[in-house]
Amino acid sequence: MTHPFDLTGKVALVTGANTGIGQGIAVALAAAGADIAAAGRSAPAQTRKAVEALGRRFVSIQADFGSTEPVARVVEEAVAALGGIDILVNNAGIIRRADSIDFSEDDWDAVMNTNLKTVFFLTQAVVRRMLDQGRGGKVINIASLLSFQGGIRVPSYTASKSGLAGLTRILANEWAARGINVNAIAPGYFDTNNTEALRADETRNRSILERIPAGRWGQPGDVGGAAVFLASSASDYVHGVTLPVDGGWLAR
Repeated sequence: MTHPFDLTGKVALVTGANTGIGQGIAVALAAAGADIAAAGRSAPAQTRKAVEALGRRFVSIQADFGSTEPVARVVEEAVAALGGIDILVNNAGIIRRADSIDFSEDDWDAVMNTNLKTVFFLTQAVVRRMLDQGRGGKVINIASLLSFQGGIRVPSYTASKSGLAGLTRILANEWAARGINVNAIAPGYFDTNNTEALRADETRNRSILERIPAGRWGQPGDVGGAAVFLASSASDYVHGVTLPVDGGWLAR
């Protein structure tokens, strides 16, 4: 009998898996037994190497999620290469920083299109495929601490991630009875490209670390266990949750 976290025979589509949190999730899912389709703008060479070293199949799909244009093609290429999709991880996202009083419409639209609009339509397309397959499925959205808090100087990012938490709940409501689990992970402050500016600012870096009970920035692999849980049968009765993985930040 397999353990409830076993993903053997499953296929996971992970967006933005070339580096950072997306890479950490893809490798963790592969370690649990899943084959990986990685979709994004950059070639995920390191992710491919790590996944294939675990003995899992891997396919790279080039896609810019700044618009919905690649959605149908991404789904078709993943299915053609790996035979289906059982798990979707909506990780691809961008951030733009400026004072709200000066924030531009272009920066607003770029973030909202990538972080919310394309996420919805990719999820819709994948879940249609999951329903046709008839074996259920798992959707994991990558939210943020700013799904709960306001932050500063990132108005479109906060709006998109707050919207993503709401989207997670409504899709869970609609699809739970159809065998589709929709949940989210809210990473805290992680050592990734998106936080490079914060870590380079000595004052902000220090104030952030002082607030984190764990006393350190998160590493991409720290999200892996939560992702495996939400992708596996261990979470079959978990719907609409946004799970913080934040070193205790929200508890402080």
